Amino acid sequence: MNATVYPAIINSTLIAPASKSSMQRACAAALLKKGNTIILNYGKSNDDKAALSIIKSFGAEVHYDADFLKIKSQGISSFSNQINCGESGLSIRMFTPIAALAKKEIEIVGNGSLTTRPMDFFNEVLPKLGVNIKSHSGKLPLLVKGPLIPTTITVDGSLSSQFLTGLLMAYAAADATDVTINVTNLKSKPYIDLTLEVMRSFGLKIPKNENYEKFYFTKDAHPIPKEKTNYTVEGDWSGASFLLVAGAIAGNISIKGLQLNSTQADKAILTAIKDCGATIKLNENDIMIKSADLTAFNFDATECPDLFPPLVALASFCKGTTQIKGVSRLTHKESSRGETLKEEFSKLGVNIKLDGDMMLIEGIKETKSCIVSSHHDHRIAMACAIAALRANDKVEIEHADAINKSYPDFFNDLKQMNVKVTY
Repeated sequence: MNATVYPAIINSTLIAPASKSSMQRACAAALLKKGNTIILNYGKSNDDKAALSIIKSFGAEVHYDADFLKIKSQGISSFSNQINCGESGLSIRMFTPIAALAKKEIEIVGNGSLTTRPMDFFNEVLPKLGVNIKSHSGKLPLLVKGPLIPTTITVDGSLSSQFLTGLLMAYAAADATDVTINVTNLKSKPYIDLTLEVMRSFGLKIPKNENYEKFYFTKDAHPIPKEKTNYTVEGDWSGASFLLVAGAIAGNISIKGLQLNSTQADKAILTAIKDCGATIKLNENDIMIKSADLTAFNFDATECPDLFPPLVALASFCKGTTQIKGVSRLTHKESSRGETLKEEFSKLGVNIKLDGDMMLIEGIKETKSCIVSSHHDHRIAMACAIAALRANDKVEIEHADAINKSYPDFFNDLKQMNVKVTY
């Protein structure tokens, strides 16, 4: 699907989409907890659907209501010989160690860009935990056969914190005792905070966190049993960041449903919006952003690399040269996002330079009417759409249906902002 977005001045109030980071972790925790779970404000993106499909493959019962999900689980029951993670990087990294809890061989597959992402981490780590694993030269499909036996190990956290998320959940489910996961070079620490927060909400065993370098499971750290859990999925700072940037560059916007005390890393978008000069008002029930004359800013996105696309859209209209650190975190995404942002925003008239771990964006007054491609990357599609709000005419986005991966209502929400969008 191609979508065409027209320039607009916005003035709107919207509710933030559900966080797929929160939703997918809740699905895994509901599977492992055993018993009944009610999930409120549940996500409906393709990644969320992948997580629900996975837990059903493991024997969980999922019942849908208009306002909530009801999940009934007996833990890992290997009813299926295969789980499909779709295109979800979090699902593949989180559910692979969980699948390794089973005693039979399970094939783990995925689609699209996920089939090209490196899975060498599992080849190196899982055998140390008593798990047999086979991969396709470090790529999908994977074959794993447990059961996983928690052991003190050291892992590299430089590629993604999501691998650690999977190990923490698997160790908790296996009732790990007096063992430590040592971690070096951990990136995206706030996402580990989110993982531990979700585990705590579901009554799973929680390790002691020593400066994100040691996660120690003690024998006396028994979880509080919860026969029934009610969990409300947070609003998504990742998806809402595009809406907040829209307000900063093209009018006024009020976003409801975001938690200011959230552990989500992408909450840092507020810092960038403030630093560039937009007006921010934080209320009890909403966040209000108003556009202004914007100036270039410096930002370190190492801990929140998913913010690069909305940050580039924001920086495109900031006078001067914006510097964003953390380009090295963009390689193994749905696209090679550093190069993709440079390529597509150049079509819009924005000059982007990549210098080692830095991205330099030269701000302009308006973007150019053109045809851009999402490269089948949901965040690239949304970034180009937001940049189109300040274009001199319409911008057509090829493969715009990539948004379904994380934010299927994105274009509908743009329409609610009085933006003309055609398909």
